[in-house]
Amino acid sequence: MWRCTGLRWSGEGPVLGWEGGRSSRLTWGKRVAFSVPEGGSRTCVGARGHACPVRAPVPPRGTGARCEECARLDRAHSVAADTIADDPRTYRVYLAWFGPGMVKVGITAVERGPARLLEQGAVCFSWLGTGPLMAARRTEELLRAALRVPDRIPYADKRAVRATLPGTAADRAAEVRELHGRAVALAQWPDSLRPEPCAVVDHVRVFGLDRGPGARGEVERLLPGATVSGELVAAAGPDLHLEVRPGRVVVLDTRLVRGWGLMPAVPGGVVRAVPVREFTREQDGLF
Repeated sequence: MWRCTGLRWSGEGPVLGWEGGRSSRLTWGKRVAFSVPEGGSRTCVGARGHACPVRAPVPPRGTGARCEECARLDRAHSVAADTIADDPRTYRVYLAWFGPGMVKVGITAVERGPARLLEQGAVCFSWLGTGPLMAARRTEELLRAALRVPDRIPYADKRAVRATLPGTAADRAAEVRELHGRAVALAQWPDSLRPEPCAVVDHVRVFGLDRGPGARGEVERLLPGATVSGELVAAAGPDLHLEVRPGRVVVLDTRLVRGWGLMPAVPGGVVRAVPVREFTREQDGLF
């Protein structure tokens, strides 16, 4: 039995991690197939590299896969949760685009490069400025207040538009370019944050979103006895786009997989019932 630690992005693409340090590099066309044993349960994945001391049970729908105590420990050392104010590293502010009308502002350490954008599933992005942490934070707040730019976009909204993205990189970059120009022109721009030129990076090919049919639904949760089996056609952020039958692609958020004990699915086996929410209408489906 294997336990997934989540999806990460390397220079070669998406990689699934497993407890014990093992990893599985994912390539387009690879079959992803696993089963949750009957009677299986989902347990807390711990925090900050440490196992949960009590292996507490966690609900199947949650993407955090952590119990209350481990979630608190994880947030206590998180820049994203705004609990660290004295980080000496240099940070970048970015604008990330996920679909029409979906642009957000965020920050990431310079040493991480574009990893944060890949992890979030940003279809395209541009750096906005570089400087110390608190200046980057002030810039985030400035864009939220002055330009009404959010710092979060729900994953469900990101997934729902991936099948209908504009066809050209120029069209996908247009909102980022327009917002970048308005942002750097703000009078309240922090002195210690150096503005960066607008240079939009497009991830459509990196994510494989230019291949095959677009996804039309998402797995809501895993359950004991469930099986997921499909050919990998794309991946974005924590999401795997799996073709479960010809022309039928659904999204599996790998954060839902964390904490479950998994077994390899039997080749050619029947796909067991898994709740799927359609993007076009609110209902459950089965694949």
